[in-house]
Amino acid sequence: MLNYTIRRLIFAVPVLVLISFVIFVLIDFAPNDPTGNLPLTIPPEVREKIRIGLGLGEPAHIRYLLWCKQFFINEPLNVVEQLTGWSLGDPDRLRLRSWSTHSPVVELIAERLPQTLWVVGLSYILGICIAIPIGVMSAYRQYGWFDQIGTFVAMVGFSVPTFFTGVLMIVIFSVQLGWFPSIYDTTHQVTGWSSFVFQIKQMIMPVCVLALYNAAQISRYMRASMVDNLSQDYVRTARAKGLSERRVVLVHVLRNALIPVVTVIAMGVPQVFGGAIITEQVFRVNGLGQLLISGIQSADMPLVQTLTFLFAVLIVLFNLIADLLYGLLDPRIRYE
Repeated sequence: MLNYTIRRLIFAVPVLVLISFVIFVLIDFAPNDPTGNLPLTIPPEVREKIRIGLGLGEPAHIRYLLWCKQFFINEPLNVVEQLTGWSLGDPDRLRLRSWSTHSPVVELIAERLPQTLWVVGLSYILGICIAIPIGVMSAYRQYGWFDQIGTFVAMVGFSVPTFFTGVLMIVIFSVQLGWFPSIYDTTHQVTGWSSFVFQIKQMIMPVCVLALYNAAQISRYMRASMVDNLSQDYVRTARAKGLSERRVVLVHVLRNALIPVVTVIAMGVPQVFGGAIITEQVFRVNGLGQLLISGIQSADMPLVQTLTFLFAVLIVLFNLIADLLYGLLDPRIRYE
């Protein structure tokens, strides 16, 4: 498996380089202008000087190679220097900076990442913990009352958009009942018990909105996979050997049923980060979604390109993780 992992990682390098080039071309061809938000009183010649100062006067391939140097070489060296205190090359190396804030893009992402991980990461974990038991029970009690209720809740959770669910929860639990704050305070620091309680309270609604959506999708895949495996010959053989029903379902059937669901869970991680953009806007969570929206609105090409490329890296990474988990769940799968 180690050799397989190394080969996949080596193969991922040209794939990611190609993805970065495609992203650059698409963003470069987009009808945006970094000077579009400037006052109309600024003369055209001044606007052109600003564009040249941002590097837009260079050919496209030069700008792409410069971005690659900044992202793949300069920024990693800067991170290593900050973590170790070593001096690696030129300390004044050209960094990848945002056009709108003039701050290093990596620092902007690192500043917003904890907020997104708190909300999006926790909601995804919660959604998985809810979806798998519901899917198992719905399949085992197929067409029973639990299955009917689970199917109905899953259809509602998957069909209703998160922005509607979020606004509905704000109206009920913030405006009417006053239980939770309607706006997520990203500047809040946990310093004691009361501040910790406030942090939990402001996380409940955005986490529940995303967890409901994720659980609705994953539980349907889990149910379908369990139903398919419960009718297999190996299940009848295990029962004929006298194994307990609990062991048959939770050990043999569940392990095989998780194999296709692992792909859904792994590939859903990048989609959650992208899909949480709307939820972050509803609850004013100052995370990566809000950062991407502001970058698109201000035509901040370095910021948008870097964030989009990081989402692509997540897709490639979790695709590899899903393939490796296959071998752990199914002993018949061997990577040579």
